[in-house]
Amino acid sequence: MVIDPQTPVIVGVAQATYRDGSTLDPIEMIAAVIADAGIDGTGDGRLIAKADILAVVDIASLQIPDPAALAAQKLGITPRATVRSVMGGDGPHALMADVCGAIARGEAEVGVVAGAEALATLSRAMKSGEMPQWPLQESSVKPTRTVGSDRPNTSAAEQAASLIAPIMIYPLFESALWARSGRTLEEERLYLGRLWARFAAVGQGNPYAWTQRAYSAEEIAFASPVNRLVNHPYTKLLNSNIQVDQAAAIVVCSVSVARSLGISPQRWVFPHSYASGHDHWFVSERADLHSSPALAAAGREALAGAGVGIDEIAYLDLYSCFPSAVQIAAIELGIDLETDARPPTVTGGLTFAGGPGNNYVTHSLATMVKRLREDPGSLGLVTGVGWYLTKHAVGIYSTDPPKRPFSSTSVQAEVDLLPVRLVAEGYAGKAIAESSSTLYERDGSPSLGMITALLPDGRRALGSTRDLDSLAILTSGPVAGRPVVFSGSGDISFEQG
Repeated sequence: MVIDPQTPVIVGVAQATYRDGSTLDPIEMIAAVIADAGIDGTGDGRLIAKADILAVVDIASLQIPDPAALAAQKLGITPRATVRSVMGGDGPHALMADVCGAIARGEAEVGVVAGAEALATLSRAMKSGEMPQWPLQESSVKPTRTVGSDRPNTSAAEQAASLIAPIMIYPLFESALWARSGRTLEEERLYLGRLWARFAAVGQGNPYAWTQRAYSAEEIAFASPVNRLVNHPYTKLLNSNIQVDQAAAIVVCSVSVARSLGISPQRWVFPHSYASGHDHWFVSERADLHSSPALAAAGREALAGAGVGIDEIAYLDLYSCFPSAVQIAAIELGIDLETDARPPTVTGGLTFAGGPGNNYVTHSLATMVKRLREDPGSLGLVTGVGWYLTKHAVGIYSTDPPKRPFSSTSVQAEVDLLPVRLVAEGYAGKAIAESSSTLYERDGSPSLGMITALLPDGRRALGSTRDLDSLAILTSGPVAGRPVVFSGSGDISFEQG
């Protein structure tokens, strides 16, 4: 098959996991994995020395404006462009699309996407009161470009209802899915446990996974002294684990460069297509809490761009910050999680492989590359998610050359046409409960409940409660369909009887 010499191809990957603590700062971690990814490609430093673009995922543990510039200094290279993604788990995809697009257009020959987090080290330092002496950078420094969509992640109405963080918001999606399933509380817990046990089993075999233990469904699903309830109906083992020290890097070049450097085609993995878009930015403005039109559209466009169907994909990695994200992704992509033999992850997911801030997808992609090299001709699909099932990206890869030129498609124009649900701020009166989320104290007692409800005119109301009777209702099962009373100041209560 004749391949366009400007076709982008992944030729080197590397990962590092520092389970016993890292003596490196995040920039040193990035430089180390980039060097290793170069060796994976050519066995030496020639590939990295030729890098035109150095792109680094936004670092949660080290907030600096141009981390790629510092990494380039460590590596002793002078790329023409430094790039950074904005905050969000879709960032690695955004950077890959940027780099691959530049190579396909002939604007670059070699690009690197990398990221690192030392959140475990940072957490220990914060507890000890001795902060690490990591590199600083003047705020006036700017990368060549920043990629991705960014704006405040919650609305004023959501903040007033205490819906301000992933552990509070993702259970809303779970509650909405649960209500549609008809499962009892015990059935729901076991369903989630079985789903996450599949992730744990994959993580056990991943040498880079932070947690390499195949937990049983029961160990995951039910609370114990080492697996406390965190956010109904999730235990700790159903939440992502952000306290990790991990780094990963991907090296992409044109086919012409790969050939000139003598890189064996057996090590080539082609990005076939990318698609991305975001749902209505604020969760409270979406039509419902059990679907993602943006992910559905991105999946459809990515598959169309690669000229394949979902059943032709051999390997999946569905972004797994929480079980609700995986379930909605599966629904929108046409995957039955209970009957499909394909594991939904190649890494173990963000609970077991690790959830290194915005950089998880760099790890899932590096793992996917190795899996595809071991199974030539197969196809892999990787998704990324930013914020609260807000930003979505889908990428498709194979050792086989793409059937059509590399494409990166935005589905935003399509999603923006969808109606926006209005929010009834300061609402006082009755409504019908839609979904809920409840946080637990460390002793297992529920402490804060949050609820969404629908009004007869279609608006959505948001509220919260610390009332023990209301918390008991919120933690007994899905609340969808129950009458609920809003006080006008944000408090809610349930009608009795």
